[in-house]
Amino acid sequence: MSLKSKKVCMIVENLPVPFDRRVWQEALALQEAGAIVTVICPQTKEYPLPFEEIDGIRVYRHYLPEASSTKGYFIEYLTAIYHEFRLLFKVFTTHGIQDVIHACNPPDLIFIPAAPFYLFTRARFLFDHHDINPELWKAKFNRKGLGYRALLLAERWTFFFAKHVIATNDSYKQIAMERGKKKDSEVTVVRSGPDLTKLKVGAAKPELKKGFQYMVAYIGVMGQQEGLDLLLKSIEYIVKDQNRTDIYFCLMGNGPVRENLMQMSVELNLEAYVEFPGRVSNEYLADVLNTADLCVNPDIPSEMNDKSTMNKIMEYMAFAKPIVQYSLKEGSFSAGKSSLYAKNTDTIDFANKIIWLVEHPEEAKKMGEWGRERVEKELSWDFEKPKLISAYKKLLKL
Repeated sequence: MSLKSKKVCMIVENLPVPFDRRVWQEALALQEAGAIVTVICPQTKEYPLPFEEIDGIRVYRHYLPEASSTKGYFIEYLTAIYHEFRLLFKVFTTHGIQDVIHACNPPDLIFIPAAPFYLFTRARFLFDHHDINPELWKAKFNRKGLGYRALLLAERWTFFFAKHVIATNDSYKQIAMERGKKKDSEVTVVRSGPDLTKLKVGAAKPELKKGFQYMVAYIGVMGQQEGLDLLLKSIEYIVKDQNRTDIYFCLMGNGPVRENLMQMSVELNLEAYVEFPGRVSNEYLADVLNTADLCVNPDIPSEMNDKSTMNKIMEYMAFAKPIVQYSLKEGSFSAGKSSLYAKNTDTIDFANKIIWLVEHPEEAKKMGEWGRERVEKELSWDFEKPKLISAYKKLLKL
């Protein structure tokens, strides 16, 4: 109980809790260490309640409009700032002054609504660095410009006010030290390791293959930088050029380009081989990953993707699945021998590696088992929890 009675208010803007698995795992770990945890996050159709208590953790949710344009993002961020300030005020006045305000990006603007509380009370501001937003801007728009400079400025101010930084990998730690001017002692790497006690690893459900011999699975956000358009081109090559009509692709998740991807699938005459079930339940996700023969991560090579650790890679490994992805620094570090690496943006090479795995089941099985063992021995959440508590001890000088 090293954090006994310490009050922590976590703020996450882009996903609701408990859907955001990293944030929820952190909240539970802090509570397990004795902290009293409150979370502020957005409302969604799946999580509409403005307040509820889950496993002893208070969760306050607020309205947040969806953005699809520059003006839309401006409105979204202003709305989030207002509601985060309003709910922080409510938390501080209802539950007492918090010891830590734990800000989870994106975006890098949470320092604004939190400022009155960490500047004029004993609360300390901790930055949990999930996404490198300047690099994300470049990946989305293929340019720098005013937006890029604005994101760099917001990131700089976030680092400035943060008394401690949690980085998701060593690449992010380097950014915190170089761009953020933080000392080595002020940054702790806490990876997004899967919680093996929560994953429902079990028997395959052949009916999910819908009559196909093989299944390939994807789980994650469907945005421009995730490269799912490249994956569809790989699937087109598999079906039409290689005449492989025995492979079914289940692409789970939601995002701004999902509708476009579904339309592209129709235009390529792939709808018989590709399904887009959208955002799925944890139970359905587990069933698909237990059944799939392999998993894919078609993230487009970019500075953003090269330096980021993707949760989907860890989940694939936790389910002992072989992976096909492009050659990215952090993706390669995480997956190691559990993955085949295609030449960057080469959709034919990516497709051929998928075919190779379904044609070599013994080698594929060994790759999956290697990945599962790496998670069990090095990368699971059990190894990351002590690092999170260590960061809090440094922050609070315990």
